[in-house]
Amino acid sequence: MIDNLFLLAICAFGWGLSLTTYRLFARKHKWPMGSLHADLPAVPILLGLFALTIGLLFAAERGAYDGGWIIVLCGILFAIFWTGFLRVGSQISLILAPLAAALLLIGWLPVILGYEQPRWAHSRPVDLIKRSPSVPSGPNL
Repeated sequence: MIDNLFLLAICAFGWGLSLTTYRLFARKHKWPMGSLHADLPAVPILLGLFALTIGLLFAAERGAYDGGWIIVLCGILFAIFWTGFLRVGSQISLILAPLAAALLLIGWLPVILGYEQPRWAHSRPVDLIKRSPSVPSGPNL
């Protein structure tokens, strides 16, 4: 149930929601805003809506039984944490939200087109790390 695309969907949804709503909270609580949020608010909102939509579409395609509701719930909690506690939603999310959405699309697109899903997309993050044994197998002579 938890694979790399699942985690990317949570991140895309959370960062997208954070980007979309950051200006609203920043003006209300007098938090600092980056120049893009202050001068051209449509750009961060559109980037956020793009990432939010991709994450939501992936959650809908996955369905409630395979964790779709968990993606939405964890994405909302992630956005609350990212915006409210860290207050970094204005700048770094401009890069991270579209990046997470693009990686999610790259991993998900083969399934949509009927091809085989890449190995990195359906494996767990731990499975991709090649670990070497910490104890040597024999003495070094």
